[in-house]
Amino acid sequence: MFGDKTMRQLATIQRIKNITPIEGADSIETAKVLGWQVVVEKGKHAENDLVVFCEIDSVLPDDPKRYPEFQFMKERKFRIRTIRLRKQISQGICFPISIMEGKRHHEIKEGEDVTETLGILKYVPHIPACLVGKVKGSFPDFIPKTDETRVQVLQNVLTRHKGKLCYITEKMDGASATYYIKNGVFGVCSRNLELLEDEDNMFWKMARELKIKEKLENFRKNHGIEIAIQGELIGIGIQKNPLKLDKNTVLFFNVFFIDNFKYADFHDCMDILRTLGLETVPVIREDFALIDNIDELIKMATGKSKLTPLLNREGIVIRPLHEETDLEMSIGLSNARLTMKAVNPEYLLLNDG
Repeated sequence: MFGDKTMRQLATIQRIKNITPIEGADSIETAKVLGWQVVVEKGKHAENDLVVFCEIDSVLPDDPKRYPEFQFMKERKFRIRTIRLRKQISQGICFPISIMEGKRHHEIKEGEDVTETLGILKYVPHIPACLVGKVKGSFPDFIPKTDETRVQVLQNVLTRHKGKLCYITEKMDGASATYYIKNGVFGVCSRNLELLEDEDNMFWKMARELKIKEKLENFRKNHGIEIAIQGELIGIGIQKNPLKLDKNTVLFFNVFFIDNFKYADFHDCMDILRTLGLETVPVIREDFALIDNIDELIKMATGKSKLTPLLNREGIVIRPLHEETDLEMSIGLSNARLTMKAVNPEYLLLNDG
């Protein structure tokens, strides 16, 4: 599916950090932009050049008169994906500043978000019928949506929090699910919507199968606390079931205290989920001192899934053991929670769309 507007900064003005030759390649080379590696035409860009950088998941406008520079992407339906050229991973595209028609060069600011200006949209995968459901309303405003920022755009954040003790979980490629109790009312939500109860809807099927309503009600009765729990719905019919699972389930990773508008710290979160008798996403490490080397974090994201050891995992999610906020995290997102993801490029090459 194409055409969704997003708060994510898909296209920004960035500076090329360095240019690196590719062994055996005469016409292409690698540019480093933010924390991304991008294959570019040889000699077209130089170190310290400002460019319009478009991230993966961008869908460029099909407008040959206004943006003839985008027409080479027509065969790819104008969607930017992770690709490999001459054994080199490339994530994103660099365009010359000249595509910013109507803006004088000295008005261009490094870091400026030009997503809306260029008419760039975010790619959204097709949603299977079992996930669509009947809409009750918008996602509740008393719970943050689940969202993690890619480490490639978080160099300043990583440096600022370097050494902070974190935990790492496996990132699941499924559908975000949120379940809550508020004022005694049970709610079921997809990533962006609250859903009415429906016999065929998979979010509700999982709620019934896992007895989530009863468990949240008992927790409220025993502890006097109303919570939301968030996880990833995975399995048959979800995102093409990349881990080849033989059933559907929800693996949880967040507990949110509704009255305090605060996420539970890691150990409290795990304790509560165990008390509820619910499975969690695989925990990879609980003692990770955060590093500010993006390339190393991407390497850490590669590897096999703990659920299906013969298959690549999608990546990792990194959060501090004790919940924190960082105002820079709120740029393009709905909250400032310190949380980030590193996605396995090899997984994207095999499973991206």
